[in-house]
Amino acid sequence: MKFKALFAAGLLALSHSALAITVGFSQVGSESGWRTAFSEDMKAEAQKRGIDLKFSDGQQKQENQIRAVRGFIAQGVDAIIIAPVVETGWTPVLREAKRAHIPVIILDRNIKASNNLYVTRIASNFEEEGEKVGNWLMNKTGGKCNIVELQGTVGATAAIDRAKGFREAIAKYPGAKIIRSQTADFTRAKGKEVMESFLKAEDPKQICALFSHNDEMALGAIQAIKEAGLKPGKDLLVVSVDGVPDYFKAMADGDANITVELNPHLGAPAYDVVEKVLKGEGKDIPKLISTTGDVFGQDTAAAEYAKRRQQ
Repeated sequence: MKFKALFAAGLLALSHSALAITVGFSQVGSESGWRTAFSEDMKAEAQKRGIDLKFSDGQQKQENQIRAVRGFIAQGVDAIIIAPVVETGWTPVLREAKRAHIPVIILDRNIKASNNLYVTRIASNFEEEGEKVGNWLMNKTGGKCNIVELQGTVGATAAIDRAKGFREAIAKYPGAKIIRSQTADFTRAKGKEVMESFLKAEDPKQICALFSHNDEMALGAIQAIKEAGLKPGKDLLVVSVDGVPDYFKAMADGDANITVELNPHLGAPAYDVVEKVLKGEGKDIPKLISTTGDVFGQDTAAAEYAKRRQQ
């Protein structure tokens, strides 16, 4: 009797294993605290659902991501999720996935490819994020402001759209202009380096604000501003996007002014789509599932920092 029970339990475990969903996930990299939180959420949600997640860190190189996706196809995964480093160059490998009948979901940044090559894209509205930052800054300064800009990775959707939204917001104000703009690849170290060059190239007293495409670059820039003998958040306004804990600490300390939150919890909606598609219920899924974050400032920063440290 005991043997029969053990045998039955073994068959049940085997059947569960055979039915487990396998998902390949190609992540941009780990260039920021937000990106790390995003990756951890994807892993935790997969574990919660019993999904076998094949995770690949692209180290901010598209060639690494394409290699990983081809590896997933060769392994015969049930679905592929891509958070693309740049928008272009994806069509050939997406066609390979389609020929293999493997559904693809795009997370976070966008791609430029026929939308019949992927199921959906789940992402924040980056353009709206840039617009929200621009609107806040114009209200704060009365529309008169010389701005320096730290851009994200060249060709990345977040960089393209945040820049566009911000520019559209400030275009209504003749007294507002971007006097310096350069990529810092979404990293803290480059943010500091580029900000140092801005402060050397311009009279710091003539710079009203820094707009950073993400919090990590802004945190590096804050360090450069302090080392130049200036008070970030006061002598020079600091506005950004993401909502990482370290930036909330900077706002609580008065070193930064606002951020627009970018939600890193994309695991649940991504796996919801995967499960629907694999059940044959994917026909009504829209091509874009969009989310938008709130604006956070110094008034709530301390409380938000305490809350986010515990998450």
